[in-house]
Amino acid sequence: MPYYGYGYYGYGDFLANNIYCLLLIPVLLLSVWAQIQVSGNFRRYAVTNRRRLTGAQAAEAVLRSHGVYDVPVRMTRGNLTDHYDPRDNTIYLSESVYGAATIAAVGVAAHEAGHAVQYAEGYGPVRLRSAIIPATQIGSKFSFILLLVGMLLYSQTLFFVGILLFSLTTLFQLVTLPVEFNASHRAIETIGGQGLLDEDEVYGARKVLRAAALTYVAALLMSVLQLLRFVLIFLGRGGGRRGGGRE
Repeated sequence: MPYYGYGYYGYGDFLANNIYCLLLIPVLLLSVWAQIQVSGNFRRYAVTNRRRLTGAQAAEAVLRSHGVYDVPVRMTRGNLTDHYDPRDNTIYLSESVYGAATIAAVGVAAHEAGHAVQYAEGYGPVRLRSAIIPATQIGSKFSFILLLVGMLLYSQTLFFVGILLFSLTTLFQLVTLPVEFNASHRAIETIGGQGLLDEDEVYGARKVLRAAALTYVAALLMSVLQLLRFVLIFLGRGGGRRGGGRE
């Protein structure tokens, strides 16, 4: 059997790509299903809540209940573009959330307010995520360049550095999970504790947030799968070299 050195068609590459393709199917299905769940649950619970509380009012209520008074709530364009921006310490709610008095809007807005509370309280995982953002941005910019160049030039060193940079993205996705789950937990606790929604309505808000959290799980699995592929290629090529020469 001919040996192709570090080349793309080596056995290590073949094994890595086959494992990647095999695992990619369920991860992609999970990603698609998560997106369907997010949009589906948001539409399903886009019904007026009994207290006629808008998303903006819900966000402000969550902030007040945690003693946070310096975070403005503003409207932004787009659909489900809701987010908290720590750079200007502002909660941005989409048009379908900001002024909408629906169960789904209250859940989404309370979740974003939960992020603002995390920053105000110095929540550990969110501080860690903020600290690694600069390194993650560098990794996302240069990792694939180094991986591609390392693959084309058969350079294990460049390929390894590319793996290290890409792993920062995976680490960011991993740290994001507790941040998102905690924000949703804070949101649901406050919604129920402050009586922002009735008990049966809280169930709907929880379903919306659980579906959104699933998208972050899918993103992490996709990143882990990519990282696994690169590691297997690296190990396979290194093993081929140690095996020595051509036949």
